[in-house]
Amino acid sequence: MPRYRPLTAVLLAIVMSALAGGFFGRSALATDSTVPEHYHTFTAALSAIEANYVDKVDADRLVYSSIRGMLGTLDPHSSFFDPHEYAQMRERQEGHYAGLGVTIQSIDGDITAAIVFEGSPAFKLGVRRGDVIATIEGQSAKGITTLEAQNKLRGPRGTSVRIDIRRRGYDQAIPLTVTRDEVTIPTVPAYFMVDATTGYIQLRDFGENTDHDLKAALHTLAGKGMKRLLLDIRENPGGPLDQAIKVSNEFLPRGKMIVYTRGRVANSDQDYRATEESEFTDIPIVLIANRDSASASEIVTGALQDHDRAYIVGETTFGKALVQSVYRISGGAGLALTTAHYYTPSGRLIQRPWDATFDEYQLYRLKDQDANRPHNPSDLKKTDAGRPVYSGGGIEPDKRVDGPIEGFSPTRFGRMLYARQEFANYAQKFIAEGDTRITQPSGTRKFVKPNFVVDDAMLADFRQQLVADKIKIDEDNFKKDVEFVTAMIRLEVDTPLFGVAEARRRLIAVDPQAQAALGMFGEAQKLTEMARANKVKAAQ
Repeated sequence: MPRYRPLTAVLLAIVMSALAGGFFGRSALATDSTVPEHYHTFTAALSAIEANYVDKVDADRLVYSSIRGMLGTLDPHSSFFDPHEYAQMRERQEGHYAGLGVTIQSIDGDITAAIVFEGSPAFKLGVRRGDVIATIEGQSAKGITTLEAQNKLRGPRGTSVRIDIRRRGYDQAIPLTVTRDEVTIPTVPAYFMVDATTGYIQLRDFGENTDHDLKAALHTLAGKGMKRLLLDIRENPGGPLDQAIKVSNEFLPRGKMIVYTRGRVANSDQDYRATEESEFTDIPIVLIANRDSASASEIVTGALQDHDRAYIVGETTFGKALVQSVYRISGGAGLALTTAHYYTPSGRLIQRPWDATFDEYQLYRLKDQDANRPHNPSDLKKTDAGRPVYSGGGIEPDKRVDGPIEGFSPTRFGRMLYARQEFANYAQKFIAEGDTRITQPSGTRKFVKPNFVVDDAMLADFRQQLVADKIKIDEDNFKKDVEFVTAMIRLEVDTPLFGVAEARRRLIAVDPQAQAALGMFGEAQKLTEMARANKVKAAQ
């Protein structure tokens, strides 16, 4: 058994560091006498694998897979992070790192730009979503893993890396030398005035600086005359609990309950209230949420709905009310363990039930929602003003407007085009007039101005791309989806050329959910008056 010692050492290091970190909790250490026995069973199995398995085994992979298997029996959200995954998770929470500013993925063996952060080194040089990074420092990137590519692309701030990118419509690779710099991952990527009195803020994620970013956006818009707010929290997967509390506090008076947690281990039972005075506790708010609004975004949505501080438009949110405590364990790996449930101020547990394999739970976002979902009478709760709300499966909107993709509900054909990135691919042929970031000749390059229109000629050109990509056009559904197709082409062209804020400004002008939300400020004003009356009554 030549590798038994290192394999056991890996496992022992993980177990002991986890125990030292206290993730089992004080009471568990005091009462669970079966841990040594289970540890002996586990190491015996690992020893048998090490000694007898037909092929050579990797110690880290075996142990990491074992831990994932254990967590996979608990709930859909307890999870294990290998060192690379843990580092990525911390980057997302911290909101910055040193590199190029590109999120990459492997598509058919090609390292492909999935997201290019506005203002990043790559963005400044003209790298766009859909670009293929063909070489890194003169070496082909074809077939390498995203981890290998990421390790090559990242480095100390101020250093440079040479890459060649391939772009649709360009006959030759485009050489770029990118100087690495600190990259900020925006959690409030867009905010602007919709009209003279209506502000719009997109809250797309939660990181360690989200409260500061939101506060800055609010004060900027207030300085421009904002009297009411459209808060867009769609597609927001959540993040740190403390940030959800601070964001909610911007709109709730001091002392109001925001969320409370209940669990089994010490210190898991906590009540979280607004602790700061805010300038925005009386502003009418319409909040747009969808099926991909989860976790921390549901805390904000639930708190504002329960206190009658926002009128909710869109879809029922994801339904994740489990609190994960994150522990760093051996070798830079990490563990996110569910340690509590959270409840909205009215007492709603909005966690959706899950099946034994989590399959139905994970596929929730792909299925159409039931607008008339039955409720158990015991799930009924009341907002401060007495409006009925329900536990047991996400936060239901006050006004339902389905729109799983950028506010639209396209046909299956339209969803397929979106999933295959046909809109992003088509957008690569366009360049803004005066943009000199990439000047290589291209036979298909077309220049556009900020106020360009997706006309019939552009739609016909897009159809030609679909034919070239061997996609059979469903004529009936293409006609049904023409508004969606037009909006997605414009969004994908606008974002890299004219910025996220301009792209969002133009999108919400046609986005069905956003348009419905803009029509609900009368209801939001009524809620604001209810909340104000309740505050006065409480003061008396």
